[in-house]
Amino acid sequence: MTLAQMLQQGLHVLDLDLPEAAHTKLLAYLELLKKWNATYNLTAIREESAMLTQHLLDSLSILPHMEKSALAERRWIDVGSGAGLPGIPLAIACPQLNIGLIDSVDKKTAFQRQVKIELGLSNITVIGGRVEDYPASTCDAVISRAFAELADFVSLAGHLIVDGGYLYAMKGQLPEDEIARMPANWRVKACKKLVVPGLMAERHLIVLQKAN
Repeated sequence: MTLAQMLQQGLHVLDLDLPEAAHTKLLAYLELLKKWNATYNLTAIREESAMLTQHLLDSLSILPHMEKSALAERRWIDVGSGAGLPGIPLAIACPQLNIGLIDSVDKKTAFQRQVKIELGLSNITVIGGRVEDYPASTCDAVISRAFAELADFVSLAGHLIVDGGYLYAMKGQLPEDEIARMPANWRVKACKKLVVPGLMAERHLIVLQKAN
């Protein structure tokens, strides 16, 4: 099975109907990731098919669980973005979103900028530096993928969202111990079990909001 067929099949399982241009950009992103990874070691995953499953489809697996209002014309920030995950796949799939990518490692932000240029992703902004130094109340939602424990995620990135905004933490197994250590002024709004086509491991999306 070709990568294009794997992507098509995975999107079908996720019930995501993306235009052909999005398919092309997702595969082009994967090709750039493979190329840069050979020199800059952006991810431990080397095989393209595994990258497609564990990076692309994993990033997109949250979309079937998102309310339409969250995917309207909103400002998102992907913290600890690394190779642009999940921010770049989400920006390709949801061009109406404006997504900032924050990472403190220069080689990773350099890669993100190259992807932005080559794929013409005008809806992403590459932000070098530490998330805790970024201005407060600058976005509607913050997302992270294996960035930090929930309490640390809230501490480091909670200031970024406007009132009523959400933090989205992409996790593996349901982190019950981390949830128990959450600060009292934050609450778990939802825990959603994710299905990643081709991946047997558990995945969860934890939705966090400031308590009233």
